[in-house]
This record gives sequence, structure tokens and C-alpha cells, in this order.
Amino acid sequence: MICASFLRCPKYPLDHPSSSLIMSSLRFIAKHPTISMVEPCTTLRELKQIHTQLFINGLLNNPHLAGQFIASIALNNPSNLNYSNQVLDHSQKPTLFTFNSMIRAHSKSSTPHLSFHFYSRILHSTDNLAPDNYTFTFLVRTSAQLLAPQIGSSVYCALVKYGFEHDPHVQSGLIYMYAEFGDLVACHRVFSSICEPDVVCQIAMVSACAKMGDVGFAQKLFDKMSQKDPIAWNAMISGYAQCGQSREALTLFNLMQREGVKVNEVSMVSVLSACAHLGALDQGRWAHVYIERSKLPMTLTLGTALIDMYSKCGNMNKAMEAFWRMKEKNVYTWSSAIGGLAMNGAGEKCLELFSLMRQDGVQPNEVTFVSVLRGCSVVGLVEEGRKHFVSMSKVYGIEPQLEHYGLMVDLYGRAGRLDEALNFINSMPVRPHVGAWGALLNACKIYKNMEMGELASRKIVEIEAKNHGAYVLLSNIYADTKDWDSVSNVRQTMNVKGVRKQPGCSVIEVGGEVHEFFVGDKSHPRYAEIQVMLGEIAKRLKLLGYVANTNPVLFDIEEEEKEDALCMHSEKIAIAFGLISLGPDVPIRIVKNLRVCWDCHDATKMISKAFNREIIVRDRNRFHHFRDGECSCKGYW
Repeated sequence: MICASFLRCPKYPLDHPSSSLIMSSLRFIAKHPTISMVEPCTTLRELKQIHTQLFINGLLNNPHLAGQFIASIALNNPSNLNYSNQVLDHSQKPTLFTFNSMIRAHSKSSTPHLSFHFYSRILHSTDNLAPDNYTFTFLVRTSAQLLAPQIGSSVYCALVKYGFEHDPHVQSGLIYMYAEFGDLVACHRVFSSICEPDVVCQIAMVSACAKMGDVGFAQKLFDKMSQKDPIAWNAMISGYAQCGQSREALTLFNLMQREGVKVNEVSMVSVLSACAHLGALDQGRWAHVYIERSKLPMTLTLGTALIDMYSKCGNMNKAMEAFWRMKEKNVYTWSSAIGGLAMNGAGEKCLELFSLMRQDGVQPNEVTFVSVLRGCSVVGLVEEGRKHFVSMSKVYGIEPQLEHYGLMVDLYGRAGRLDEALNFINSMPVRPHVGAWGALLNACKIYKNMEMGELASRKIVEIEAKNHGAYVLLSNIYADTKDWDSVSNVRQTMNVKGVRKQPGCSVIEVGGEVHEFFVGDKSHPRYAEIQVMLGEIAKRLKLLGYVANTNPVLFDIEEEEKEDALCMHSEKIAIAFGLISLGPDVPIRIVKNLRVCWDCHDATKMISKAFNREIIVRDRNRFHHFRDGECSCKGYW
């Protein structure tokens, strides 16, 4: 446990050596040839040989040289931290630089709490050492690493007592720390207290605001910056990508290239994430080519992002090609590929890959089992899913989270085993969440179980009073039985409680440009052509005997009006735009924010046959690959 008493200020004088003098002397000392032999790749055996040479030559009797050697060990390779501690324990009169280096090294290690041990040694040193601005810069980052707001507050009090609250390094560190704590207000408080923030503080603030969703302020600050280094650009691109503003992320990336800013791994991970969110396969392919041409090393993070991008764009062949080409794979790489297969409806292949992962000796984690259970759900492998759920705790010691419970309810529900789904919810060791009740409600819609659907809907509204999905699904259950009075009651309840249905939105990429359509959308510049194509679609579908499934339409209106309403669903408008904009051999790829309705699902199957086109739709739950009048989900969704 970290004791806040470590941060109490002793009665030492504040006139300790200035940082500039210390750094100046260290630059000279660092040139010693024996110490400069310590590198990140230096083995423990080699370190001991270097240590022996320094000891024999009497160099370690010099506190500054000894400190430089200790710092080189600690900062070059975290695995040698224990050895640096041992050298320090035998060092006479350790310098402030030595202790600061140990604090810094531990702040970036798997044991950041040990930083405070060395801070305590500064406070209780016999040489009247006192912490400086570097001490507190590293302690602030230690607090951020620990995600410990109380410790962070104690560090802040200590640095104020020592008069370092206006130091630029400390200020940028504080902004970073509060960002890690998720305290945007504190970030703004620190930043507003800086009269003339330097580039480092500005970048820290841009990163903090972008990370926590305040991209508006981040963009304004970014635009005012006279010097924008790759860190600032990456922070903005990453911020937009994390906030779901993927189009803005890609636009900013294009501007970054035009400005001639060097692109690195961090940039490309954010770009691939934005492409994945939009389902923008063309831009994702371009990013992949750019990575290869730029000869960026295919690290675990970048490779996993590439797999995720291809998976979420519905191209599992390319995703698996990227997966097998990776020389090194960790649990996140495997989980990304397993999740991609599950999302694209390849449940059996998902389980096969999971088996290979275990044979490879890679331990699954919580994310892995989310993908495995989803893979079982999309193909109805109830017993297989149950076995894997039990193995989480029994075999791997992983405590199931709410998402795992929700997926088990979904697994039972989609298979039509509604009573088992309800029993599973009632036996959960934690309070059932919206995801579990929502999965049951969706199953009730599929199997038209009105009584259980009403129960699930009530439970959801008890947890989230304004959950629009619960009301919409319940009204659709009533609509399936043409119980228009109950549908009307649901609508009135929604109006009274101020609940609004989330509008359907579909995205399609054409020629590297992303086009967005909403339900009933007539704003597109080519809408006149889209309307003509919608008419052609309706004509061809009728020739094939298609009859619209108008039950989901919430109002008791004439059938013809219902058909018109269904025709204006966002995915149908996007498909019509794809038909007039893409070549006959190019698959039409749609990303929708909501679950595809039954009518659009049936209509899209017939459109794929009538126009001889491959249509790939990613909705909120999974992918649907339509071809020759069939869907990859085989009606099991």
C-alpha cells in the first residue's frame, strides 16, 4: 500500500542544485565509454561484466558516475530493474539524479508503486536532498499509471508546497494525469492556469481533450498551435476515431499527409480503426498499401488493427491472410480474428481457430470468450456455447462479465429456448443488465412470445427509463399480432416519457468517399437517380413475387402506405445508391447503426438475386452476406 505520508515535506532547504547544472554535468558524464556500453539489448551477464570494469577502475566511487550507471541499467531495460536496485543499495551518497531515474524507471514499469520508495529515500537522505521538478514530473506520471486519484492529489499538494506548480514539465504531467483519471474539468483547470502554455502543454491538453471526447476544444487548440508534431496530429486523429467521428479522423489524416508530417504506427492504428468503424474497405485497403510502402514494421498492435479493419469491413479472406502472415501473435491478435469470424457468421471456423489458439499455448481472456460465445450464438451451437461458458471459470479462472451473461441469454433465445433463457437470467449471480433482458426481448420478437416480451420490456425500462429499443421491440411484437391498441399505447408512453426512436442510418463507401443515408433521406445530390432506382427495385421484386412484410410498421395504416414507409429505410436507399454508383462486379457494402429489420433482410436477399449482385450488410449485431437470393445467416439472426 502506498502511504501518503511519503509526500510530506521535510524541513530541508529549497536551494538545491539547479536542474540545468545537473543536466549539464550529466551530459558530460554520459560520454564515459564504459557506461555508454549499457544498451536496451545488454544482457544481465554483460551488465555484470561492465559493472566489474567500473568497480575495478574505481569509477563507482564517484557518486555521479555511479548514478549514471544505475540510471542506464534502470532506464534501458525494465527487466534489469532489480539489478539497478542492488547497485543502488551498495552506492555511497546517491545523487538526486539517481533517485529521480529510479522513480522514472518504475513509473513506466509493472511496479509503479515502488517509485514512492525512492521518493521517501530522497526525503530522508542524510545529504539534505530535496525533490526537484523532475521528481514531481515522474511522480505525477506514476500516479497516472496507478490510476490512483487520491495519490495524485497528495503528489499535487507536495509539488505545490515545493513551488513547482508552475513548472511546464509538471503542468503537462498534471494534464496527462487528470486525463488518465477521466477528470476533464481538472485538465481545463490546470491548462487555464498557464499564462503562456508551451508546445508540450498544448499537446498534452489536445491529447487529453481528444481522449475524453471534447474534440471541439481539442480541434480549436490544435488549429491555434504554431508547431504541430506527430504526437499532436495522432492525438487528434485518435480522438476523432475513438469518439466515432471516423470521417473527420480520415479527413484529418489526409491533411496530415499533405502537410508532410511523418506518419507512424500510432497514426495508422487510428486510421485503420476509423476505416473499421465506417466499413470503408477501399480506404482501409489504401491504408494497408501505405503501411507496406512506408515499410512500417508490422507490430502486434498494427497487425491486430489491420485484422480488425478487414473483419469489420466484411472481408474475412483478407483478415485471415493478414492474421497468418503475422510472425508473432498475442491473445488480442487471436481474439480479433476469432471475433471477426463470429461477426461474419462463420461460427464453426471461429471455434476451430479458438482450438488452434489453445494448441498454440495462448491463454484466452475475457475478450476471447466474448467472440467464442458470439460464434456459438450465430450458428445456434447451444451446448458448445454452454461448455465454453462453464470453462471460463472452471478451466481458465476467468470470472464471466455482464457481456458474457448477455451472450448466453442470446444463445438460448436465438435457438428458441426462451424458458431456459429466462431461467438463466434469474440464476445470474449479479443483477441482470439491459443486455441480458434485451437479448430475451429480441428472442421474444423472433418467436412471437408476447407475455415474456412484456416482462423483458418492463425489466429494461426499470433499468433504463428511456431505452428506445425496448419500446420499439415491444411495439413490433404487438404489431406482429396486429394488436394496434397496444402499439398505440406503447407510442403514447414513449411520447409521455420523451423517448425517441434512434433514426436508422446506413453508410456506403463509393470511390473512397463515404456517403451517409438516414431513413426517409432525400438530401443526397443524386436523390433523383436514387428514387428512379428504388422504383426499379420495387418493380423487379414484384416480378419475383416479393410481398413486403409490413408488420413492423408501427401504425395501423393502409398496406400501400406501409410499403412506401419500408421502401425509405436507410439501407434500401444506400443499396439503391450502390446500384447506380458501383460497377456490376463490385460488392455493395453497407454499415447500419441498427439491427436490420425483417422486411429489409428479405428484400435485400431478393435484390441480390434480381440484380445479380453481392451485398454485404453490417448491422448492430453481425454481418449479412447476401448472394443469389440467400443470406449467410441462413435466417438465424
